[in-house]
Amino acid sequence: MNARTPAEVFPPGDFLREELEARGWSQQELADILNRPPRLISELISGKRAITPETARGLSEAFGTSAGYWMNLESQYQLSKVKVADDHVARKARLYSKFPVREMLRRGWVRASENLDVLEQRFCEFFGIHGLDEDPSLSHAAKKTHAVLDATPLQLAWLFRVKTMAQQQKPAAYSRKKLIAALEKLKALVTSPEEARHVPRILSEAGVRLVLVEPMAGSKIDGACFWLDDNKPVIGMTLRFDRIDNFWFVLRHEIEHVLAGDGKDNAILDTDAGEAEHDLPECEVQANAAAADFCVARDQLEDFCLRVGPFFSEQRVVLFAQRIGVHPGLVVGQLQRKLERHDFLRKHQVKVRSCVLPSADADGWGSFSE
Repeated sequence: MNARTPAEVFPPGDFLREELEARGWSQQELADILNRPPRLISELISGKRAITPETARGLSEAFGTSAGYWMNLESQYQLSKVKVADDHVARKARLYSKFPVREMLRRGWVRASENLDVLEQRFCEFFGIHGLDEDPSLSHAAKKTHAVLDATPLQLAWLFRVKTMAQQQKPAAYSRKKLIAALEKLKALVTSPEEARHVPRILSEAGVRLVLVEPMAGSKIDGACFWLDDNKPVIGMTLRFDRIDNFWFVLRHEIEHVLAGDGKDNAILDTDAGEAEHDLPECEVQANAAAADFCVARDQLEDFCLRVGPFFSEQRVVLFAQRIGVHPGLVVGQLQRKLERHDFLRKHQVKVRSCVLPSADADGWGSFSE
């Protein structure tokens, strides 16, 4: 479609002159009718003075038109005088609608620039696209609240930040066999929140890149698994729920995706574990089951529930956790899901974020990486 050439816009004074000529009135006579100074009429006709609402009302009564008619003429003329130097406003609006620009600049993920061309180029480089007409994409398996939705701009920005940081890591070559063996090492850490500090090293030795990036408000993503190529797995976590049970559940969930090779070709978005199992893809059912079993072995939990339920006292829960060698918070987390009581013994779901951040490749929580 060809671009339209805007019609020429004439000043309101030209129309006022025509009205006077049509009636045979002089400027002095119009000034007398309006009870206004002759100089005002002269400046209106010459375009030196704009039509005000008061003047528009007087002209409408004098010529039998509407006040809006004269105000519209004035508005159209004033707008026509505004020179559009460039399309910066439209381009910035497009950039802001496509990406969470303000937050990304605040976090230092993209360097700010007064030059819009440079700024657009930096955002394209961050998302690995050639231009703003192209949509960024990243195959991934992600644990989120809503599995059926495509990744939102907030989630994509987070994923690409994880990717940027993961590309800088140099772990051992990935070995599925080593990762399976690493599960036993990880299992030995679940007795205390402080032991989570060893997780990054254990995963790195198995060839898995672990990156912790603070989530953007409203992104609702817990973790993700994707691959830099066919044999370089990445696990990203937000730690948005700072609880020991959530940390281990999400981590083990994403490890299961790595073991299954999920996220290499097509984006697989995982729902929150609280969602009905029949609504989930099979890979999500398996990942949730593996995560739950890692926290508390299913047969042990079922046996405990049969023996104790429905009287789950704090003492019995703590003794059970000690017997199976896990922190009580992991048992509490599984019982909360089973009983649908998220307030049950919540004090045992201790924080773990401060224990793992110092030893991890992390960005956020008051100290954003460069």
